[in-house]
Amino acid sequence: MTLDLDALTLTAGAHEDRGNGLCLMEAVAWFAGEGHSDHPVCVSPVLGAFGRVLNDVLPDGRRQDLKPLVPLLPGTAGDGKDQVRGLMAADWLVRVYLPAWLELAGLDAGELRGLPVLDSGDAAAAAQPVLDSARARAAAAWDIAWDAAGAASGAAAWDAAWDAAWDAAWDASGAAAWDASWDAAWDAARVAARDAARDAAWVAGWVAGWDAARDAAGDAAGNALAPTVIMLQDSAVILFRRMIAGVPGE
Repeated sequence: MTLDLDALTLTAGAHEDRGNGLCLMEAVAWFAGEGHSDHPVCVSPVLGAFGRVLNDVLPDGRRQDLKPLVPLLPGTAGDGKDQVRGLMAADWLVRVYLPAWLELAGLDAGELRGLPVLDSGDAAAAAQPVLDSARARAAAAWDIAWDAAGAASGAAAWDAAWDAAWDAAWDASGAAAWDASWDAAWDAARVAARDAARDAAWVAGWVAGWDAARDAAGDAAGNALAPTVIMLQDSAVILFRRMIAGVPGE
């Protein structure tokens, strides 16, 4: 049997066989004529890492936006573009993902957004002072929010941030960047971006949840975070398509 993309419904997780469902990479393996697997040999390991996590963290409806990418992924293994792909993921984390959380927390992210494209290890190293500054400001804002809100509402807000956004954005692009982290400078930048975004998400979630009753704090935080989550999900899908082509953006 050949894979009918029109009839395909992508589902989360790996599956024992095709009768139990298909994730993105399992669909690619079928399309390419390989045996059932979520690690098709025809796919770049960087794209495979990104695609597996992105498939699992997107909501059911938005996951179907990945179906048109199935025919584009076979043949990317060993095509010489993985270094570019890893840098594209790094650039997205630093200039799109992190600023979105900082701005949601009321912090200025203009310097991050104004960085040149991170298209080399040297560019990542040059961005490090800006990342360090963002991390320090986010941590300071979190310290203030934590002291004011108290551990109970802060923990609820963070639970919402983690479930709604962290998996969808950081884990997806972070997995791809990690697999391609041939440059130590990016590894350091990755940690700085993660820490700053985490603290900013805490602040944004707390601000939303503080005015609500304690038992509703998580829901209030989740509602406030939702537009940023949706934007980052859409942006991650666009990034994935660009990474498949290996064509950096501006």
